[in-house]
Amino acid sequence: MTDAELAAHLADTAGRILIQVRDSGMFEGKALGTAGDQTANQFLVHALRQQRADDGLLSEESKDTAARLDTARCWIVDPVDGTREYGEARDDWAVHVGLAVDGRASVGAVALPGPGIVLRSDQPVAVPPAPDTLRMVVSRTRPAAQAVAVADRLGAELVPMGSAGAKAMAIVLGQADIYLHSGGQYEWDSCAPVAVALAHGLHCSRMDGSALVYNRQDTYMPDLLICRPEHADSVFAALAGLDK
Repeated sequence: MTDAELAAHLADTAGRILIQVRDSGMFEGKALGTAGDQTANQFLVHALRQQRADDGLLSEESKDTAARLDTARCWIVDPVDGTREYGEARDDWAVHVGLAVDGRASVGAVALPGPGIVLRSDQPVAVPPAPDTLRMVVSRTRPAAQAVAVADRLGAELVPMGSAGAKAMAIVLGQADIYLHSGGQYEWDSCAPVAVALAHGLHCSRMDGSALVYNRQDTYMPDLLICRPEHADSVFAALAGLDK
């Protein structure tokens, strides 16, 4: 399989495994999230080590090692992005399988197991036309004040949603126009979604417009902007206005 085919196959299979774990009735509450995370992570890690043994690997659910820093290619995965939503049997959670090459999110697949969708960097489709009303996805439980302020400046409607992957894919699917995150994330939260979003022609950057860089020693990423390209300048202008 190509890298993109492998990413899509792994994300889809991990999503199906997670549905089976949840539907087994063996777990509830936090125990369900733990069981899902660990089961999907074991599958993804073992599969990638078997299929791409020479590449680096970074997973939210595995101990990080410095060995990946010596590789130009690093797989970055999040077995369950949106553990709370997964446990509540909502649709807005995801599985991320991304590949960073020379620090860039180059290949990715994001599975949305609830609706049974896998979005891929190697199979871009036209993003649906935008409606007249501007829409910004925000956290359904803790909307960031900065994002809310930007939405107010732009006259954008807030669309509450769960996981980072679900929010990013909402832009690809035409369900929203802007995803602005200022509360801090980690590389596994955005690598695969950014690879998919870039392949679909969307704007992806830090909030200051600088590039998103992956496979770094410090995996923390302070902020993120994914949006339709025609809205990027307006978002940057609104952000600049907040500092005045």
